Amino acid sequence: MADAPPSASLLPAAGAAGPLFITDPPLLPAPRTFTNPVAPSGADPWVLRWRDAYYYCRSARGSIRVSRSERLHEVCRAPAATVWTPPRGFRLGRNLWAPELHRLDGRFYVYVAADDGENRCHRMLVLEGDAEDPQRPFEFKARLVHPGDRWAIDGTVLALDDGRRYLVWSGWEADEDVAQSLYVALLANPWTLAGERVRISAPEHRWESNARPAVNEGPAVLRGPGGRVFVVYSAGGSWTDGYCLGLLTLAGDDPLRPECWVKSERPVLASSGRVHGPGHASFAKSPDGSEDWVVYHAARRPGSGWDRDVRMQRIGWKPDGSPDLGVPVPPGVAMALPSGTA
Repeated sequence: MADAPPSASLLPAAGAAGPLFITDPPLLPAPRTFTNPVAPSGADPWVLRWRDAYYYCRSARGSIRVSRSERLHEVCRAPAATVWTPPRGFRLGRNLWAPELHRLDGRFYVYVAADDGENRCHRMLVLEGDAEDPQRPFEFKARLVHPGDRWAIDGTVLALDDGRRYLVWSGWEADEDVAQSLYVALLANPWTLAGERVRISAPEHRWESNARPAVNEGPAVLRGPGGRVFVVYSAGGSWTDGYCLGLLTLAGDDPLRPECWVKSERPVLASSGRVHGPGHASFAKSPDGSEDWVVYHAARRPGSGWDRDVRMQRIGWKPDGSPDLGVPVPPGVAMALPSGTA
């Protein structure tokens, strides 16, 4: 039998004295760092971890959208599914602000503020979704109504270990936009308030009152070591570089008692160096559960107001058990991936 022809990988190149070996390119190690921003534009970022994936909920072009990724630092850039668009003629179907995705009683719910085109009409809506997949369509469930029925935005859920649940949100004291304060009320179920609202924080420090109206908004619940309960909130004018994050600590067992909430004297995350106006945060664990991360927005440049992007960074814990958010990490600075990232 004649010899087999030489393999194509051993054929000599033109003018070469010997065989040319063609090999696959070397495998490069996967990057182990990332940089801010994690989304080139966006505001009021809300990230939820469910099973082994992260979900990023936001409003865009008059709809609610949900992205999914198994990598925390990539979820804000992942493809998004449109899960709810207000139907034609729906009264409170405009100016969808700060949607949040929660899993309660075996189903997914979205809490979002909306109005009829007039900001003074902003109220909190509840959307009900699927039992397993938050990228499937949601349906309007109810409008959250409290006695007095005042302006309300930025609703979030505070769940205690004993099963009690509360809604925490930002609202007006009356019908005029004099100041925004934080309120809490008991939830009878995910779509029904069970009683009166109670104010737990009003703008009082200079860093909360750098603009008019003075603002407390964007509350987010953070659980600390030993189950301690904190509410991280946004303060100051969101359109200014002075926008920042403040901290409330639940120092008792009844969130409906204002004296059970202790406010930090200083912001826990504020403008620093090349980062301006950090605010409206949410929190998520790393894939292996060993780290806590904050996701927030910041101004894209000094004085850019509501032109913002999305960023994240790891947080720590102080010896007294309170959160240490550090200083905002500037764009382009390498950070290690969240622990356990595949």
